[in-house]
Amino acid sequence: MSTLSNLVRAPWVRRAALPVALVVLAVLPLMLPAFANQTLTRVGVYAVAILGLNIIMGYTGQVMLGQIFFLGVGAYVTAYGVTHDWNVLLIFVAACVIPAVLGLIIALAAARLGGLAIAMVTIALPIIGVPLAKRLSEFTGGSQGTSARFSSAPDWSGLYDDQWQYYIVVGIAVIAFLLAYNLVRGKYGRAMRVVKENENVARSMGISPYRYKVMAFTIASIFGGASGFLYMVAVQYTSPETMAFHHSINLLAAMVVGGAASIAGSIIGGVYYVLVPQVTNAIDPTITAISQGIILVAVLFVLPGGLVSLPRSIRKLAARRRGGTANGDPSPGTASPSAETAEVPRAK
Repeated sequence: MSTLSNLVRAPWVRRAALPVALVVLAVLPLMLPAFANQTLTRVGVYAVAILGLNIIMGYTGQVMLGQIFFLGVGAYVTAYGVTHDWNVLLIFVAACVIPAVLGLIIALAAARLGGLAIAMVTIALPIIGVPLAKRLSEFTGGSQGTSARFSSAPDWSGLYDDQWQYYIVVGIAVIAFLLAYNLVRGKYGRAMRVVKENENVARSMGISPYRYKVMAFTIASIFGGASGFLYMVAVQYTSPETMAFHHSINLLAAMVVGGAASIAGSIIGGVYYVLVPQVTNAIDPTITAISQGIILVAVLFVLPGGLVSLPRSIRKLAARRRGGTANGDPSPGTASPSAETAEVPRAK
């Protein structure tokens, strides 16, 4: 176990991990059947949405129960742009910017609140969003929803539609995760963690909790909008049901199961969000909700840090059996509060 742990932490292994992962992601859709590619594509869609949720809840400590609203807005903006023949790059930018503006406006008011109050504000987003989408039928298609078939594979690519959609979603998702990784590992990420740990300490260090809460909320909205664009790439249809409140709760559960304050945990959360309902439905559709609840409770009891903390827990258990102490690193995307607070620069 110790030899394997040392090998994983070797610098050359870490440098090679990303290129190898990118090669695997590039080759995978060429070897898998259409259903598997579509499933992986949906994992990428929701992993980006959970990534945004993780930034605001996992790293900054705000309660956010309306992430699905921003996914829905991004999906509707994408559908509107496609039906009006906008350039696809313009559509993607609009799908990110419009939710970002809405998120900023909401954050400017909500970030001064705390605890239950901000939870109520974010709960209201999908609750308001669903009837609003039904009423604005000129833009949204009303209760029937709207379709946007713009992600079919071009002839020159030589790819099937499922492969082309996979490459679009995974390509954007990889960029999103790299940006998020650099954010949380930099000075802004360290400041967010200080705000999460203790706002009074943050103020004493010259860090404005309000500023960083607004920033985290806006960033989460951008990722939500981007996931809405990816949703339309994968599904090519959206309706008011897309932003229903129970989807937002499921995203939150997926983030917790994957691991809060962890970039890798967001990927695991995306896998959980897509695969677990498929498995439970295949076993018995009538107990799907119960099965998911049992899984969530079991993970919280056994692995409070989420599935991403499983390797660290195994190392600790092995160390205890040897009579020593665990020698593992913190899980990806996390760090000890003392180490982080020591390096946080003063906000200008």
